[in-house]
Amino acid sequence: MSKKIAVLITDEFEDSEFTSPAEAYTQAGHEVVTIEFKAGNIVKGKQGKAEVNIDKSIDDVNAAEFDALLLPGGHSPDALRGDDRFINFTKEFVASGKPVFAICHGPQLLISANGVRDRKMTSVKAIAIDLRNAGADFYDKEVVVDDKLVTSRTPEDLPAFNRESLRILNAA
Repeated sequence: MSKKIAVLITDEFEDSEFTSPAEAYTQAGHEVVTIEFKAGNIVKGKQGKAEVNIDKSIDDVNAAEFDALLLPGGHSPDALRGDDRFINFTKEFVASGKPVFAICHGPQLLISANGVRDRKMTSVKAIAIDLRNAGADFYDKEVVVDDKLVTSRTPEDLPAFNRESLRILNAA
Protein backbone atom coordinates (compact mmCIF):
# COMPACT_ATOMS: atom_id res chain seq x y z
CA MET A 1 0.00 0.00 0.00
CA SER A 2 1.28 3.45 -0.94
CA LYS A 3 2.45 5.66 1.94
CA LYS A 4 2.57 9.48 2.12
CA ILE A 5 5.96 10.68 3.38
CA ALA A 6 6.50 14.18 4.79
CA VAL A 7 9.93 15.73 4.22
CA LEU A 8 10.96 18.74 6.32
CA ILE A 9 13.53 20.54 4.19
CA THR A 10 14.99 23.97 3.47
CA ASP A 11 18.07 25.47 1.80
CA GLU A 12 21.46 23.87 2.36
CA PHE A 13 20.10 20.33 2.72
CA GLU A 14 22.58 17.58 1.84
CA ASP A 15 21.60 16.93 -1.79
CA SER A 16 21.81 13.13 -1.93
CA GLU A 17 20.26 12.70 1.51
CA PHE A 18 17.03 13.99 0.00
CA THR A 19 17.29 12.85 -3.62
CA SER A 20 18.32 9.24 -2.97
CA PRO A 21 15.59 8.36 -0.42
CA ALA A 22 12.95 10.36 -2.33
CA GLU A 23 13.77 8.46 -5.51
CA ALA A 24 13.74 5.11 -3.70
CA TYR A 25 10.39 5.89 -2.06
CA THR A 26 8.69 7.09 -5.26
CA GLN A 27 10.04 4.11 -7.24
CA ALA A 28 8.46 1.87 -4.58
CA GLY A 29 5.12 3.61 -5.17
CA HIS A 30 5.11 6.00 -2.21
CA GLU A 31 4.31 9.72 -2.31
CA VAL A 32 6.95 12.24 -1.15
CA VAL A 33 5.67 15.65 0.02
CA THR A 34 8.20 18.43 0.68
CA ILE A 35 7.39 20.91 3.46
CA GLU A 36 9.07 24.24 4.16
CA PHE A 37 8.12 27.80 5.09
CA LYS A 38 6.14 28.48 1.91
CA ALA A 39 4.67 26.26 -0.81
CA GLY A 40 6.23 26.95 -4.19
CA ASN A 41 9.62 27.97 -2.78
CA ILE A 42 12.65 26.48 -4.49
CA VAL A 43 15.26 25.23 -2.00
CA LYS A 44 18.80 24.36 -2.98
CA GLY A 45 21.13 21.65 -1.77
CA LYS A 46 24.44 22.64 -0.25
CA GLN A 47 26.36 20.75 -2.96
CA GLY A 48 24.52 22.68 -5.69
CA LYS A 49 23.35 19.45 -7.33
CA ALA A 50 19.68 19.49 -6.30
CA GLU A 51 16.83 21.95 -6.26
CA VAL A 52 13.52 21.07 -4.67
CA ASN A 53 10.17 22.70 -5.37
CA ILE A 54 8.32 22.85 -2.05
CA ASP A 55 4.90 21.20 -2.12
CA LYS A 56 3.39 22.50 1.13
CA SER A 57 3.82 25.23 3.73
CA ILE A 58 4.32 24.05 7.31
CA ASP A 59 1.20 26.12 8.09
CA ASP A 60 -0.93 23.97 5.78
CA VAL A 61 -0.05 20.49 7.08
CA ASN A 62 -0.34 18.37 10.19
CA ALA A 63 1.38 15.14 11.13
CA ALA A 64 -1.86 13.14 10.98
CA GLU A 65 -1.94 13.52 7.16
CA PHE A 66 1.27 11.53 6.71
CA ASP A 67 2.46 7.96 7.18
CA ALA A 68 6.18 8.67 7.67
CA LEU A 69 8.68 11.51 8.14
CA LEU A 70 12.03 11.99 6.36
CA LEU A 71 14.63 14.36 7.84
CA PRO A 72 17.56 14.82 5.43
CA GLY A 73 20.80 16.26 6.75
CA GLY A 74 22.98 19.17 5.80
CA HIS A 75 22.30 22.58 7.33
CA SER A 76 18.54 22.27 6.74
CA PRO A 77 17.60 20.57 10.07
CA ASP A 78 19.47 23.19 12.10
CA ALA A 79 17.74 26.02 10.22
CA LEU A 80 14.30 24.44 10.63
CA ARG A 81 14.64 23.71 14.34
CA GLY A 82 14.78 27.43 15.00
CA ASP A 83 11.07 27.54 14.13
CA ASP A 84 8.61 26.04 16.62
CA ARG A 85 6.24 24.96 13.84
CA PHE A 86 8.78 22.42 12.56
CA ILE A 87 9.61 21.26 16.09
CA ASN A 88 5.92 20.77 16.89
CA PHE A 89 5.34 18.86 13.64
CA THR A 90 8.28 16.59 14.52
CA LYS A 91 7.00 16.14 18.10
CA GLU A 92 3.60 15.07 16.78
CA PHE A 93 5.27 12.53 14.52
CA VAL A 94 7.40 11.08 17.29
CA ALA A 95 4.35 10.88 19.59
CA SER A 96 2.31 9.13 16.89
CA GLY A 97 4.70 6.20 16.68
CA LYS A 98 4.77 6.46 12.88
CA PRO A 99 8.04 5.81 11.02
CA VAL A 100 10.74 8.49 11.17
CA PHE A 101 13.82 8.42 8.94
CA ALA A 102 16.72 10.77 9.79
CA ILE A 103 20.19 10.90 8.28
CA CYS A 104 23.36 12.87 9.03
CA HIS A 105 22.26 16.11 10.78
CA GLY A 106 18.56 15.18 10.45
CA PRO A 107 18.37 14.06 14.11
CA GLN A 108 18.87 17.70 15.17
CA LEU A 109 15.13 18.20 14.66
CA LEU A 110 14.44 15.12 16.76
CA ILE A 111 16.71 16.45 19.53
CA SER A 112 14.84 19.77 19.56
CA ALA A 113 11.53 17.88 19.64
CA ASN A 114 12.66 15.84 22.67
CA GLY A 115 12.32 12.71 20.57
CA VAL A 116 15.59 10.84 21.15
CA ARG A 117 15.67 9.85 24.83
CA ASP A 118 16.28 6.09 25.25
CA ARG A 119 16.29 5.55 21.47
CA LYS A 120 19.04 3.66 19.64
CA MET A 121 20.42 6.02 16.98
CA THR A 122 23.30 7.10 14.81
CA SER A 123 24.19 10.34 13.05
CA VAL A 124 27.08 12.24 11.57
CA LYS A 125 29.93 12.37 14.11
CA ALA A 126 29.53 16.13 14.67
CA ILE A 127 26.20 15.72 16.49
CA ALA A 128 26.87 12.38 18.23
CA ILE A 129 27.55 14.22 21.51
CA ASP A 130 24.27 16.13 21.11
CA LEU A 131 22.37 12.86 20.72
CA ARG A 132 24.08 11.39 23.78
CA ASN A 133 23.42 14.53 25.83
CA ALA A 134 19.73 14.36 24.80
CA GLY A 135 19.53 10.79 26.11
CA ALA A 136 19.96 8.68 22.96
CA ASP A 137 21.95 5.46 22.86
CA PHE A 138 24.46 6.30 20.13
CA TYR A 139 25.98 3.70 17.78
CA ASP A 140 28.56 4.47 15.10
CA LYS A 141 27.03 2.20 12.42
CA GLU A 142 25.84 2.74 8.85
CA VAL A 143 22.21 2.28 9.88
CA VAL A 144 20.48 1.90 13.23
CA VAL A 145 16.86 0.78 13.47
CA ASP A 146 14.95 1.29 16.72
CA ASP A 147 11.36 0.13 16.18
CA LYS A 148 10.16 2.55 13.43
CA LEU A 149 13.07 5.00 13.75
CA VAL A 150 15.77 4.61 11.09
CA THR A 151 18.97 6.68 11.33
CA SER A 152 22.21 6.79 9.32
CA ARG A 153 25.43 8.80 9.37
CA THR A 154 26.37 10.14 5.92
CA PRO A 155 25.61 9.87 2.19
CA GLU A 156 27.83 6.77 2.04
CA ASP A 157 25.23 5.02 4.22
CA LEU A 158 22.31 5.77 1.87
CA PRO A 159 21.98 2.22 0.45
CA ALA A 160 21.43 0.80 3.96
CA PHE A 161 19.28 3.79 5.01
CA ASN A 162 17.01 3.43 1.97
CA ARG A 163 16.79 -0.35 2.37
CA GLU A 164 15.74 -0.16 6.03
CA SER A 165 13.37 2.80 5.45
CA LEU A 166 11.60 0.90 2.69
CA ARG A 167 11.41 -2.23 4.85
CA ILE A 168 9.71 -0.22 7.61
CA LEU A 169 7.38 1.52 5.12
CA ASN A 170 6.34 -1.77 3.58
CA ALA A 171 5.70 -3.34 6.99
CA ALA A 172 3.68 -0.38 8.34
